Amino acid sequence: MKYISTRGQSPAQQFSEILLGGLAPDGGLYLPETYPQLTADELLQMRGMNYRELAFAVLSRFATDIPAADLKAIIDKTYTAAVYCNVRAGENPEDITPLHTLEPDLHLLCLSNGPTIAFKDMAMQLLGNLFEYVLAKAGQGINILGATSGDTGSSAEYAMRGKHGVNVFMLSPHGKMSRFQTAQMFSLQDPNIFNIAVNGVFDDCQDIVKAVSNDHAFKAQHKIGAVNSINWARVAAQIVYYFKGYFAATSDNSQQVSFAVPSGNFGNVCAGHIARMMGLPIKHLVVATNENDVLDEFFRTGVYRPRGSANTYHTSSPSMDISKASNFERFVFDLMGRDGDKVRALWNTVDNGGAFDLNADGVFADVPRFGFQSGVSSHQKRMQTIRQTWETYGVMIDTHTADGLKVALELREPGVPMLVLETALPAKFEDSIREALGRDPVRPAGMETLEDLPQRFDVMDDDALLVKQFIVDKTT
Repeated sequence: MKYISTRGQSPAQQFSEILLGGLAPDGGLYLPETYPQLTADELLQMRGMNYRELAFAVLSRFATDIPAADLKAIIDKTYTAAVYCNVRAGENPEDITPLHTLEPDLHLLCLSNGPTIAFKDMAMQLLGNLFEYVLAKAGQGINILGATSGDTGSSAEYAMRGKHGVNVFMLSPHGKMSRFQTAQMFSLQDPNIFNIAVNGVFDDCQDIVKAVSNDHAFKAQHKIGAVNSINWARVAAQIVYYFKGYFAATSDNSQQVSFAVPSGNFGNVCAGHIARMMGLPIKHLVVATNENDVLDEFFRTGVYRPRGSANTYHTSSPSMDISKASNFERFVFDLMGRDGDKVRALWNTVDNGGAFDLNADGVFADVPRFGFQSGVSSHQKRMQTIRQTWETYGVMIDTHTADGLKVALELREPGVPMLVLETALPAKFEDSIREALGRDPVRPAGMETLEDLPQRFDVMDDDALLVKQFIVDKTT
């Protein structure tokens, strides 16, 4: 299995060759040359697998240059009940991603049982172990540069803390994460973890990461790697839980399901798109946005119109406060018939602050073939959804999951199971839960006084040159 760039001007690479990086040299994102296709017999065999077995069945099709025994050992080390232990009462941590049924054909796929109680742990814990394996074999180190709107940062730092040969430089928008999210990151005292609070919004942080990654000389000299969802291995790891959720919600492979996915950077739902392309019987992938509704606008109108910092709103589902959905380029590459020249032209416009419209040449008319639907939520609607879910089902959900459930309830179809991807436990967003329910969420053991811990971080202006100098100062 080799990987090509969405912009068509980078040589094909193997999994291990792209694992440590983010953007391809031409500025595009990596995707497999072709998606593996699963037969009916293969899907039948997968139905009875546990999470570790399923992860190997999926990932061994993508990481073909890692010896099977080594890959299996990495997966078995990652997906354990000891790592994914923050389950709701009555749920089995051995399931890794339990399915919580709200009512017939309406479920939560619980993805937030890892160490930072966010779905990002599902991929990031694997990524940490893969990085350690590949770096040890190569005898080299890496400086990871990432951006976070709340959850990616803590998941990456908890996955990489103490890893030999790995430094993490994580950018976040100063003052725009929840107090819990901020404390989860900034309280880490590990010497290989560096938190940089940027005066700006998440998109500014993401732009800095891209700017540094596109400086190929600096990237090579300082061994810059990526853990954001532009990293292919993260998307690949997330494909697994779509299979797990499908098998848990159905009794045979003739059934279809739909998934509702809270969406900001498009990485989570992109994994669902790839699972569907592989042959998993998914009817619809429902993209649920908050007030930063760039993706909903596209799926309604065919116009992709990223917004600047001034028009990116700070909301009560802050991990989705994103107006430039990096992974959206991967879907558009498939939508455009994998024409790298066309994708490069579109993103040249985007990278220069513009928008594009896919109606003119009829491309937008092809979107329904890929199963996408979309909807949008708001502060009032997510507060209402949190209250209704608590009152009706006795289940407390976070603000992002509430956005997903709100849109799922609007678009669900009779006889088609709807799985809402839980993105975090409510403890990460106490202020919003208190507003919605008048009570505090229960915190997992060991997180009760997180905000009281000393915090270590640096505040910096929105400037890639400053970040580069910081990396040099800390690593030389």
